[in-house]
Amino acid sequence: MLFLVSGASCAGKTTARRGALPLLGDRFVGVELRDLCDDFVELTVAWRQKMVEVAVQLAQALEREGRHLLLAGDPVPAAEVVAAPSADRLSIAACLLDVEPEIQAQRLRARCEPEEMIPRHLAFAEWMRGHARNPTDRLEVVLINGQAGSWERLERCSTWNMPVIDTSALSEEQVARAVAAWCQAVLERKAPLLLGP
Repeated sequence: MLFLVSGASCAGKTTARRGALPLLGDRFVGVELRDLCDDFVELTVAWRQKMVEVAVQLAQALEREGRHLLLAGDPVPAAEVVAAPSADRLSIAACLLDVEPEIQAQRLRARCEPEEMIPRHLAFAEWMRGHARNPTDRLEVVLINGQAGSWERLERCSTWNMPVIDTSALSEEQVARAVAAWCQAVLERKAPLLLGP
């Protein structure tokens, strides 16, 4: 199974992955897209979607070993995972790490993000909130300059239910525990899949 922790910049995805993995045990492998290539230059929509397909194929290989992939770190929209060419042969679950705009802006400034880029990050976070509710909401965000994919698969998803974890007031440990608890709930069929049996 592929577990996607989605979210905009500074929502806490990388921190959550690093903290959740020890709680989940060795049946989980955690990566972000940059871990899957040696030639990262720039995070573009086309590069991200190409690497999402690599992640989906890795999840399939891990599934044959009885293991799961936790993909968290880069801002990957769930639609890109569901529409990846090989994704129809995989169970996929996704959650959204969210953060209040004021807190996100503070975190972006703390990591020295250029001031002119902050409104773009905030707008992308707002789009991701809408995307967590509806996979086809403003889908042009992922289609512009993207790769070919099975986008019609989004229309066939019987349910689109992405749990949201608001990290604004949580410690790093609390976020990690929340992500690990969500993964466990998915495995126990107490939380929904986006795609799969």
